[in-house]
Amino acid sequence: MPELPDITVYIEGLEKLVLGKTLKKVRITSPFLLRTAVPPLSSIEGKKLKALRRLGKRIAFGFEGELWLVLHLMIAGRLHWREPNARLTSKFGLAALEFENGSLVLTEAGTKKRASLHLVQGEEGLLSQDRGGLEVLGCLLHEFSARLTSRNHTLKRALTDPTLFSGIGNAYSDEILHAAKLSPVKLTQKLSPEEVGRLHEAVQTTMTQWIELLRAQVGDGFPENVTAFRPEMAVHGKYQKPCPVCETPIQRIRYADNETNYCPNCQTNGKLLADRGLSLLLKKDWPKTLEELEELKRR
Repeated sequence: MPELPDITVYIEGLEKLVLGKTLKKVRITSPFLLRTAVPPLSSIEGKKLKALRRLGKRIAFGFEGELWLVLHLMIAGRLHWREPNARLTSKFGLAALEFENGSLVLTEAGTKKRASLHLVQGEEGLLSQDRGGLEVLGCLLHEFSARLTSRNHTLKRALTDPTLFSGIGNAYSDEILHAAKLSPVKLTQKLSPEEVGRLHEAVQTTMTQWIELLRAQVGDGFPENVTAFRPEMAVHGKYQKPCPVCETPIQRIRYADNETNYCPNCQTNGKLLADRGLSLLLKKDWPKTLEELEELKRR
């Protein structure tokens, strides 16, 4: 799922291409994409794009007449810049925003169509799409600490909760926790002040570094290769690969369609966190350390 760094770079690319341009037409092929009926989608056709905003992991397009088109890409939604009147493929193409200078095409891979569009009126309508999470870039330590400890969740859950923090998802939360040397399952209200400070700094550093890296990779173009799995990542998507800090094999916790990746040496004092599927199968035989895991593999 595109997160804060990805959405930031998307918006910067869109500002260069379509800010101040007139939207000629909206084409939608998926009946599941548009989630609102009032105002009608046709009401933004012929209007100039006046503003672009990030709302968490959403992109908000502000048109004349205080109309806001809010796009949530979800897991597999991606944006592409194409020539005017670009063809929409029947398999992945969901919609196209036809501007005077080209087509902004929305695609979504896979069979589960989760991406969404909402057209709302005015600032009040726009606020209805905001989950209320704290903007983490530039936030003060006391603001971050208050939000983090307001509920007693695991760190992974807290960081990815859009009502607590804005724009952090599965991928960058793994990177943040690795940078902070904290376990993803440690409870927020059990953190020491020093650990909270470490996490706050890791959020700032990780998000800033990734924005700068993605900007450099995109250059003067449009971000076409947005992905949750990048070779520069330390732990996310790196199961069994060596940790870049200590070379310990990266481990994972799998749940539903997601997984958490972590370094047991850097983050959990050598302890293996129970993976739901395997721990149910192995029960009391679930290994507690990497050494026990290696011994289990040799049996």
